[in-house]
Amino acid sequence: MVDASQNHQALDYEGKIVSVIGGSSGIGNATAQAFRACGAQVHVTGTRAGPDDYSKDEGSDLEGLHYAQVDAADDGAIAAYRQTFDTLDVLICSQGMVLYKRQEFEPDNFAKVIQVNLNSLMTFAGQFHDLLKEAKGSLIIISSTAAFHATVGNPAYNASKTGAMGLTRTLGKAWAPDGIRVNGIAPGLIATKMTAVTTENPKRREATIRNIPVGRIGDPEDMAGLSLFLASPLASYVVGQTLIADGGLLL
Repeated sequence: MVDASQNHQALDYEGKIVSVIGGSSGIGNATAQAFRACGAQVHVTGTRAGPDDYSKDEGSDLEGLHYAQVDAADDGAIAAYRQTFDTLDVLICSQGMVLYKRQEFEPDNFAKVIQVNLNSLMTFAGQFHDLLKEAKGSLIIISSTAAFHATVGNPAYNASKTGAMGLTRTLGKAWAPDGIRVNGIAPGLIATKMTAVTTENPKRREATIRNIPVGRIGDPEDMAGLSLFLASPLASYVVGQTLIADGGLLL
């Protein structure tokens, strides 16, 4: 429990170790930099060989972050990444992929998306459970508002994000006795590389904005603050929840 007089200190992550899976770009990258700005030592993973393979033009800012190449579809790579840590306070799973043009209806592609977007969540969580238990830490899973409605062209993406929300509930209940708080975030349409098919198409963009009550598409930074909150003492009584952050789109 946090005393009200200490609320201003609740987002101080000085001395904390944070890992953001998929933190090389998009929501994960904005979240990583937000924790760094609050004093944490932040580690991020990505698919490319090194940090120099990313650019700010792509929405990547790796300054001050510790980078590692990890293929989220490779359980062995995840296990090897775990061995580079002696302690961890916060694990944020922001990895994800999507295949457009109905590619996900093909069995191999369906399985590929499920492996990255859902199966790897459990693999990362399981690998880091001991450290999170020792630290009485926090696990945050990034899902999507796709968990709440159909996405006709992307069955694997939809199934994986719906599964991520269910996993958040289940791990939240299972691991609360270990002192680990598990929660999630379900972003709406956020301007990232994954959503460029909509955000960079003028007609699709305008049609979408008309349905968002706040009148704009979200930015990755809009999501970062939610992770800061969920991992903090301010959210000490929040367990197993997936917070919707969509500008009111689902309303």
